[in-house]
Amino acid sequence: MADPLSEVVTLLQPSAGFSKLVSAAGRWRVRRTEVGRPFYCAVLEGSLRLAVDGREPQVLRADDFVLIPAAQNFSTSSLDPPDDPVDLLPTLLPSGEFRLGAPEHPAQVRMMVGYCTFASPDAAMLVSLLPQLVHVRDEKRLGTLVRLVNEESRAERAGRDAVLTRLLEVLLIEALRSTAGAATSPGLLRGLADTRVAVALRRMHELPAQAWTVAQLAKEAALSRSAFFERFSRTVGVAPMEYLLAWRMALAKKWLGDKELGIADVAERVGYSSASTFSVAFTRHVGVPPARYARAQASLPAA
Repeated sequence: MADPLSEVVTLLQPSAGFSKLVSAAGRWRVRRTEVGRPFYCAVLEGSLRLAVDGREPQVLRADDFVLIPAAQNFSTSSLDPPDDPVDLLPTLLPSGEFRLGAPEHPAQVRMMVGYCTFASPDAAMLVSLLPQLVHVRDEKRLGTLVRLVNEESRAERAGRDAVLTRLLEVLLIEALRSTAGAATSPGLLRGLADTRVAVALRRMHELPAQAWTVAQLAKEAALSRSAFFERFSRTVGVAPMEYLLAWRMALAKKWLGDKELGIADVAERVGYSSASTFSVAFTRHVGVPPARYARAQASLPAA
């Protein structure tokens, strides 16, 4: 059976940007404004305050994990932030960790923070299917995974990039599935938490070449056509056929980078009866014909 969450994370092509160990003492605050990059934070010791624009501030405690798939403007601070609105710059300590606040005082908070990058050309579409904020409490496995990411990113061992890619995939999947049942914002997780909608999502991922209609997907979900359309659109955030088209085009982009596959092969894999009808749909969706897209992919340097 298809696993849409794993497929979306794999297609995102995550890679390690950087990670660092940060400690803090006293009153401190740091604001991050690098919008769009996936940010994560695992609290190892102590408590801190997270304030994301447009949301109520929340307290993070030891063993909490936060993932912001497309980082918005947000800040982290001591529970009692300083009155001065000027943010403090971290100090690099001899131990290699970064200190916020008073470097001469014992650490009150320790956390592992980092950014990763998504190489997929469809990253924006795929990220839009994920919650804006993932907050997992008391999942020590996530802290372990973050430590492994940090250790591997600093090492120069053979196979480092491959190991990091797999670790990040596991980290993202573990974080996302930990909140799947309670996800409130429309998207893939909320859709997968709905037993009826999840059936349709899995069928689309399992058989993307199938000539699906709303009526057929509604039948798979054991709902009337109108009830299915409304329920899918409300939980996933897009209409069923819009989701299917976006998923097919994401797969097409991936397969067009495979030199062993021709355009007709890709067209068949994503449910088009001919290369010409696929070319029209791809051009309309992506903005360039599939042949030109494939040539551009072939000209990119090997990862």
